[in-house]
Amino acid sequence: MGLYETLGLLLFATVCLTLMAGFPVAFTLGGVSLPFAIGGSFIGAFDLSFLGFVSNRIFGVMTNEVLIAVPLFVFMGVMLERSKVAEELLEAMGAAFSSLPGGLGIAVCIVGATVVTMGLLSLPTMLNRGYDPKLATGAICASGTLGQIIPPSIVLLVLGDQISNAYQDAQRQLGNFAPDPVSVGDLFAGALIPGLMLVGLYIAYIMFRAIMNPAGAPPVPRKAITGSGDSGPVIGRMLKALVAPVVLIVAVLGSILAGVATPTGAAAVGAVGAAFLGGLRISDKSGRPIYVAAACLILVLTGFVDLRLGRDEVSSGEQIGIILAAIACVGIIWGLGTALLRITSDGTLGEVSQQTAKISAMVFGIVIGAQLFSLVFRGLHGDDVVHEFLKDLPGGAAGAMFFVMLIMFVIGFFLDFIEITFVVVPIVAPILLLMDLNPVWLGIMIAVNLQTSFLTPPFGFALCNLRGVAPASVLTRDIYRGIIPFVGLQLIMLGILAAFPELTLWLPRLIYGTVAGG
Repeated sequence: MGLYETLGLLLFATVCLTLMAGFPVAFTLGGVSLPFAIGGSFIGAFDLSFLGFVSNRIFGVMTNEVLIAVPLFVFMGVMLERSKVAEELLEAMGAAFSSLPGGLGIAVCIVGATVVTMGLLSLPTMLNRGYDPKLATGAICASGTLGQIIPPSIVLLVLGDQISNAYQDAQRQLGNFAPDPVSVGDLFAGALIPGLMLVGLYIAYIMFRAIMNPAGAPPVPRKAITGSGDSGPVIGRMLKALVAPVVLIVAVLGSILAGVATPTGAAAVGAVGAAFLGGLRISDKSGRPIYVAAACLILVLTGFVDLRLGRDEVSSGEQIGIILAAIACVGIIWGLGTALLRITSDGTLGEVSQQTAKISAMVFGIVIGAQLFSLVFRGLHGDDVVHEFLKDLPGGAAGAMFFVMLIMFVIGFFLDFIEITFVVVPIVAPILLLMDLNPVWLGIMIAVNLQTSFLTPPFGFALCNLRGVAPASVLTRDIYRGIIPFVGLQLIMLGILAAFPELTLWLPRLIYGTVAGG
């Protein structure tokens, strides 16, 4: 391998080292790539005319309708957290499962709220009730990352766009200029079973720990949580907290999987629904039955009555249905307006909007920097070097896949999922897909692998977030030791998916009839 070929790999290594040093991702990707491009042009290794394509690539990304869903899904998640909807659900589930051995840990896994929320609400209770700090912190950190693999997920949304581009690139190289598209819906459907299996593995481990060491995960009398031993109020409280967010998530995810709405349209519904739930939670209860009845009426009518207006013939029954639907829509609009006024007056909407803008700006800034990096890397023929290296590994496609998964796991100790998605995936995914790997299976394997980056020290987001809200009595080494079994469970899940690819492909085939790549 000569000097020219080495420049691409040196660019990649420099970017990774600079990111590990803590420099901003977007500026690092562009700031490191440009000197390499200019230096490469001096020695004849890079054609500066490549940089003329940067604006076209950025324009193509910014007009991608799928990525519009990113700020909408971010808004939905932040709103559910800030409006205390997730907190209410966590408290209700904790009360329902607390009397079981390891019940508080099980409740944490089922809810899967953010690490900060669970660290503030569940961790003190678990520690006060005698839970092993390592088990408590490990369960909270691991459960807080489940939202990265269980749809709707920002990781799957961004990764789906990258896998789709890589698959089209690979198919063009193979001479197929009209390949079946890889949609975000494919990845959402493919991730559902592995995500739920991962929840099951977490719960099974917590129950095993509770059986082997009852003192480290003791049952908590329901009366100690709720002040009453009666299960009736607990069930009612759980249903009340569970129904609204579950209906919202099912509506968002179901509309994508059923093909009723695009990811962007479903994300818009999710954002509006989250704002609606947030406003209802802090408003007076007098209007809630009306809003709920209006929403239920709309669902029933859309299922049984043709509500289209531009038709030549409309029966009397359909006319009544259309009138009722219009009345219900007025009720929903009134409720949404009331909800927006409530979350605006108490500052929730402003806080959520600011947080959404920050996260979205970070993501799209990285997207722009990644386009420049990818262009320079390919201009230096770095992708050809990586392709030849992976192709020559023993074991063929399986060996190349194992090596890539190992590298992503190691890099995850130092880089987060966004950096890996926009720096590493565009390099390796087209090469792996040229080896006849299924793009949906590859995307889910990468997503599960990226999930470990939230838990691996020293820069795992979940660890840092929990350390920031955990009591001083919880040592950092307890947090690090606590996540080891859960990282092991994630790796076991990777092995299961590698051995049984149908776990990721069965549901997409069932829903859509076919999956890209066979």
